[in-house]
Amino acid sequence: MEFVRRLKNRRTNLHMLHQLFWECTLKCNLSCLHCGSDCKAIEKQHDMPLVNFISVLDEISKVVEPQRILVITTGGEPLVRPDIVQCGREISSRGFMWGMVTNGLLLSEEMLDELIDAGLQTIAISLDGFDDYHNWMRGNHHSFEKAVSAIKALTRKNIVWDVISCVNQRNIGRLNEFKEFLKSIGVKKWRIFTVFPEGRAKENMELYLDSSQMKWLMDFISETRKSDKSIQLNYSCEGFLGAYEYEVRDYPFFCQAGINVASILNNGDISGCLSIRPDYCQGNIYHDNFMDVWQNGFHVYRNRSWMKIGPCEKCNVWRYCEGGSFHLRDGKGKLSICHWNKLSRHV
Repeated sequence: MEFVRRLKNRRTNLHMLHQLFWECTLKCNLSCLHCGSDCKAIEKQHDMPLVNFISVLDEISKVVEPQRILVITTGGEPLVRPDIVQCGREISSRGFMWGMVTNGLLLSEEMLDELIDAGLQTIAISLDGFDDYHNWMRGNHHSFEKAVSAIKALTRKNIVWDVISCVNQRNIGRLNEFKEFLKSIGVKKWRIFTVFPEGRAKENMELYLDSSQMKWLMDFISETRKSDKSIQLNYSCEGFLGAYEYEVRDYPFFCQAGINVASILNNGDISGCLSIRPDYCQGNIYHDNFMDVWQNGFHVYRNRSWMKIGPCEKCNVWRYCEGGSFHLRDGKGKLSICHWNKLSRHV
């Protein structure tokens, strides 16, 4: 952990941009129960014009070699954007790697071929469980079949991809069974995340794991990683997990928001990652130079000593956690969920 701490400090000091998320649309074709944005004014919000985002990439290219940066298009649902293929083509033509996060509802094999032809190199698709559960979670009776069809199409393509699943009280009991299903349809890489209290999910307690369920999930991931080499399973980047750090992820916890990861929101705001509240935006591309903001701003992200409040103030793992994931802080800095505290009740 001391080695990782020194590595984090070095990367923070260098703050080299590796990933840039682009919220290319707020529109979505699903109505997910755990949606963090709660689809605020989605239908009235126009998509950011491609030319405006490309101008940001051109700013970046003057300072950083484009091939070192992965641009990830997300939303909303990026595939509802009519010019998404052209967006990818323009991103790729400038030398940037291009990826996407999608719910899969519109990801036909024909669309996938178009995206790959436009330079798509990596894609993540959401599938939370079997049809009854997934369709309930996503608010669409066709969501499961479309996502599975998209996954099967991906198995036939030469592209990096994985499946992302949201685990909560409703589906945790069938994870072993669901793992075998994923393997049967060709999934080799699987990521699991848990819900945080924002947007629609804020008041839905059925979506949150209690401490014993959280420990069971960590044990499930750890055991799968040890005993089942046919699928590569990781817990998401959220939260410091103590002793589980080297059991459930390929890399120990490090919240890279504002350090190696930046985001451009649909309205032009510059942030660390899309899950972080708007209180921590650092500028806006319509009146700020993105690279000036990246190089000279983001102080609240790179010196997180201000997070040492409340339960963090006297915590004996602060040295390694440094306040947890940025997106788990509200607009006043209060921590909403402490993964380590939840797990330490059973350790």
